Amino acid sequence: MIEEQGRVVALEPGAVWVETLRKSTCSSCSVSAGCGHGVLEKLGASGRRGYVRALCDLHLSVGDTVVIGVREELLVRGSLLVYLLPLIGLFSAALLAEQLALGEPLVIVSAFVGLFAAWLAVRWQSARTADDPALQPVVMRALLAGSAAAF
Repeated sequence: MIEEQGRVVALEPGAVWVETLRKSTCSSCSVSAGCGHGVLEKLGASGRRGYVRALCDLHLSVGDTVVIGVREELLVRGSLLVYLLPLIGLFSAALLAEQLALGEPLVIVSAFVGLFAAWLAVRWQSARTADDPALQPVVMRALLAGSAAAF
């Protein structure tokens, strides 16, 4: 499980909304000057807060500090879906257009059509699985008030 600490900001039946602090490790990285994350951290974009809906069967109240978790394989599958599928669509459509002996402008247009089609497939899959409880973050445990120093 990948775990993250946060604070409960809203309650729903069977779920809570948790506010988390987005952290960056750029200060300890040796290549932070040549990386996009390092530039964003210098601009002040790294300390923003994010909101996550997490399933919960604990009795919590607004302001409680909790630890939420997501299974590692869900993160890997989601990353592959979001990053790899559009690239496969782009290259597949371009290669198909090239095999059909289309001109270079049509190969480029075909590549963008493949990218757009793969993007639509990602959106469709995301919408189809958005309410699946097996794919949702869960509240692992509540923390004591003294251990909530980050918030």
